[in-house]
Amino acid sequence: MNGDRRKAKAHRALHALPISMRLLAGLALAVLLIYVLALAGLALGQRRLLYPGAFRPLPPTPVPPGVAPITITTQDGEQLHALWRPPAPGCGIVVSFHGNGSRPESHAARFSAGLWRTAGWGLLAPAYRGYPGSTGQPSEKGLIRDGLATIAAAAERAPGAPILVHGHSLGAAVAVAVAEQVRTLGLYLEAPFDSMTHTVRLHVPLAPSWLLRDTYRSDLRIRSGTTPVLIVQGRDDPVVPAKLALALAAAAGPRVRFELVPGDHVSILGSQDHEAEALFGARIGIGCLPGANPAE
Repeated sequence: MNGDRRKAKAHRALHALPISMRLLAGLALAVLLIYVLALAGLALGQRRLLYPGAFRPLPPTPVPPGVAPITITTQDGEQLHALWRPPAPGCGIVVSFHGNGSRPESHAARFSAGLWRTAGWGLLAPAYRGYPGSTGQPSEKGLIRDGLATIAAAAERAPGAPILVHGHSLGAAVAVAVAEQVRTLGLYLEAPFDSMTHTVRLHVPLAPSWLLRDTYRSDLRIRSGTTPVLIVQGRDDPVVPAKLALALAAAAGPRVRFELVPGDHVSILGSQDHEAEALFGARIGIGCLPGANPAE
């Protein structure tokens, strides 16, 4: 009985409020409900947003000339589609990690031709787990495993070859995570962010940070390295604003060379390749023989 009386009293109190107050209360409740539903959707579907290339069809891309498709097996048993071109004797390999909505073919075409090919570089570019041609489902832990397996595959196919790790956008985060654990020639990062947490906060400011499962704290991982880092960032990048790349550069310290160039998230790709090849190629030494590439 007491419970019924309390409910009746609350009901009368609600109806005693002015209509405007009741409308505001109803509106506030509706907004709160929408916010809760949006958070639930974000929590359940966030990896579809972080890894769109794994969940939507991507147009087929031909394998670039001089590049061979191979399969890389990860430590946890996933099979990754990857593209390989061996280096010339004594020369280096570019291990390239693509962005979250991309595929490895465009990076393979870039690093297996032009000045990279002339200078004798090899190339290994994987498709992350869950992306076209690869098994599994993407996650931060999974992509890092993919990166480490790719480095191991490059070392197995060209023992002793120096490895330059390249990454674009999400691929830059994978590159940083890999370079924290293995020895590399350096890091070549295009449109990198300092953390996924910071990136999501900029694009979805009302989403609580604890909701994010894959945080990609590159700002913490990059601090332990000693090899050179080249960061290239577009001034007009709407996806990864320049301040995120600047924050990553600050975390890496004096070993970073930072290039802020005209362009957006995609148009900057390759714009500083001459500078990158000169910087990292100089670290290989005189043992590189570009004219004797076994792939030719």
